[in-house]
Amino acid sequence: MRLILLGGPGAGKGTQAKKLVEKYNIPQISTGDILRGAVKNNTELGQKAKSFMDAGELVPDDVIIGIVKDRIQENDCEKGFIFDGFPRTTAQAEELDTMLTELNIKLDSAINFKVSDEVIVARMSGRRTCAQCQAVFNIKFNPPKQEGVCDKCSGELTQRDDEKEDVVRNRLKVYEDQTAPLIDFYNNKGLLKDINGEQEINTIFEEVTNMLDNLSN
Repeated sequence: MRLILLGGPGAGKGTQAKKLVEKYNIPQISTGDILRGAVKNNTELGQKAKSFMDAGELVPDDVIIGIVKDRIQENDCEKGFIFDGFPRTTAQAEELDTMLTELNIKLDSAINFKVSDEVIVARMSGRRTCAQCQAVFNIKFNPPKQEGVCDKCSGELTQRDDEKEDVVRNRLKVYEDQTAPLIDFYNNKGLLKDINGEQEINTIFEEVTNMLDNLSN
């Protein structure tokens, strides 16, 4: 099972990816997580990526492609993988196609989670992450019992720079300009499946797994 998850920032790709990982026992490859780890560890790659990420801009292709090629050749990707947040542009998609052909790997599906911009802004700008245990809350949809304090460990809840409303709106504009064309790219290849990403999490998951089970039959 080799999948690409599409949709704007905050469309729920990461949430669904984690559930798919559990069901199909294949790894989620999130370039965002890899990059944030590099920033946190202050690696050379992290320093290079940080200035772009803080502004809500895309990290250069050569940085991303290198990470991905190494990652999909690791042992845990033998049975498949889920790309979450990659590719971000048609140029990256074409590079990915070339890379997968070289490695003799075939994609099964590109799943597009459709969510309106206003729902995404409310979801993302409301997120607060615990500085200690990394638990995530939302001041609108899933508020902590005490404002600014984590329910789980009493750590301080903070807002990531890339989740502030002005940055979120910029990220959506970047998505529309550079990433939305991927929908046509994968539709033309016959790989695209649209899913309504504004439904309940479990309803979305059921739709996705039914679709994937039909693919493999």
